[in-house]
Amino acid sequence: QVQLVESGGGLVQDGGSLRLSCAASGLPFSSYTMGWFRQAPGKEREFVAAITWSGHSTYYADSVKGRFTISRDNAKNTVYLQMNGLKPKDTAVYYCAATARTYYLNRWDYNYWGQGTQVTVSS
Repeated sequence: QVQLVESGGGLVQDGGSLRLSCAASGLPFSSYTMGWFRQAPGKEREFVAAITWSGHSTYYADSVKGRFTISRDNAKNTVYLQMNGLKPKDTAVYYCAATARTYYLNRWDYNYWGQGTQVTVSS
């Protein structure tokens, strides 16, 4: 059974930082592209960032580019999302996802999901 478990969410002030982690099990982690999505109340789940299996290629949504950094440690089966310069608009539940497909910019490209972790940025 594939399992993705996020951690590191919480409450942070405007301009602060958080680092999210996602530990994967039950899949050949190094063969999967990993992504982060987020969903705010009343909004659809949206793409945030992705990193290919080798870690050589990354892609970011325009809304977080320059502020967020995705990385992975294949030896630990873990993907990270470093979030700097957080703003209230970043408040959402953040989800980790995994895909073996060649497309990774939309939620339907992913077939495995974590439970989500709440990130709240206060003003």
